[in-house]
Amino acid sequence: TWWSSELWDLLQVAADEGILHASGSGEPPVTKDYCIIYNSNWLSLPKTLDNATFRTLENLTSTVLCSSAEVPSGLMKDKAVVVMRGNCTFLEKARIAQSLGAKMLLIASKSRLSAISDNKTGFEDVTLPIALIRYNDIVDMQLVLGNEVNVTLYSPPLPEFDYSMVVIFLIAVFTVALGGYWSGVAELENLKAVASPGERETRWKKEENVTFTPVTVILFVVICCVMLVLLYFFYKWLVYVIISVFCLASAMSLYNCLAALIGEIPFGQCRITCSNKTIEVRLIFLAIFCIAAAVVWAVFRNEDRWAWILQDILGVAFCLNFIKTLKMPNFKSCVILLGLLLLYDVFFVFITPFITKNGASIMVEVAAGPFGNSEKLPVVIRVPRLEHSASTLCDLPFSLLGFGDIIVPGLLVAYCRRFDVQTRSSSIYYISCTIAYAVGMVLTFIVLALMKMGQPALLYLVPCTLITSSLVAWRRKEMKKFWKGSNYQV
Repeated sequence: TWWSSELWDLLQVAADEGILHASGSGEPPVTKDYCIIYNSNWLSLPKTLDNATFRTLENLTSTVLCSSAEVPSGLMKDKAVVVMRGNCTFLEKARIAQSLGAKMLLIASKSRLSAISDNKTGFEDVTLPIALIRYNDIVDMQLVLGNEVNVTLYSPPLPEFDYSMVVIFLIAVFTVALGGYWSGVAELENLKAVASPGERETRWKKEENVTFTPVTVILFVVICCVMLVLLYFFYKWLVYVIISVFCLASAMSLYNCLAALIGEIPFGQCRITCSNKTIEVRLIFLAIFCIAAAVVWAVFRNEDRWAWILQDILGVAFCLNFIKTLKMPNFKSCVILLGLLLLYDVFFVFITPFITKNGASIMVEVAAGPFGNSEKLPVVIRVPRLEHSASTLCDLPFSLLGFGDIIVPGLLVAYCRRFDVQTRSSSIYYISCTIAYAVGMVLTFIVLALMKMGQPALLYLVPCTLITSSLVAWRRKEMKKFWKGSNYQV
């Protein structure tokens, strides 16, 4: 759905990424790795540091090296040289550096690193290794390693599997299982309220659930399609609308989740009265805490080192509250919702590349931020890659799972849990559907590793959960009741 219902592992950058391994002159020597961008058509880097040749780094960031007259004679001989990005081309700099005896050329850039591209026709004599590096990394290198630094270049291969996917898996299965269980608890309370006329009116006042009918399901999918297309064409404006909505919705969801936990604690229940209404003091502090959490995330959302933790907490709360609040009345509505979103997902991932001018998937463009937009949609669970590679240095990329891959199957799991409560079937539907969701996630990871590209996870989650639920109902001879829903819900 428009909330990036995809599983993206290690968003791969088009440019060739490598590592500059720097070593200080202290005892024992301090080492540190930095990101570089190079052109694999010009240069082939070793995959490991075995038998690597180190060069002494000469810091010439005071010059752009567009003329050999800028550098004293003999200063570059047999050294790795770093100069600033300037008006001349990379290859022109490389030819000058090579003529002065340099063995490696690093070009420092104060702007965002981009792919190194140039027409090498006429520069076939240039054999000098050329790489682009952040200027801030050169400054950091001097601060951490000192003025005498030895460097070498290499580019380790991307790992076949990253353990961040295990974290994604645990978060997704936990959220779906807990959301379904919470929905079952609410259903049990509803049944008790129906059986007890004295509690019925009080319960109905507290009831905040929204029930989906087949018509509202279709309307919901249409809205998702419209939102995705609008985001594709007007991303740089609408992304801030989505960020604002996420802050508001996640703060409310976190409050609802924590309030449900606090309600089970028999302490700190002192109340205050305002405008003939009473409210617990602890709930006021809880509301302030939840709003503060959302505001902190909004302010520091681009701080990749830690903001992802807060985004994941708010995201899990959002998914839990959505699964608990939105009720599917019967299996028929579940089939319509999951089936339509599956078709929608496949269409916008695999079919739209044949329609768009640049041949890119609309879903991929929106998930990654069209045209390199730095603002990303906050509708994903994200965990930074845990395996060491050039990508982790260059972009701190994340393994991503869209909220849609949790919420959409989670609504079916929640329906199964409520059906278990209504029919007193010992959680067989709920447990089976949750296991099927976990199996679907594992299947998604396997395909992801084999194809090495983002996958529409619903392509695997929907069949696993729907088929499993249908088989359980058929085996228990309850398909008709499961399909139409219970008399209570009708």
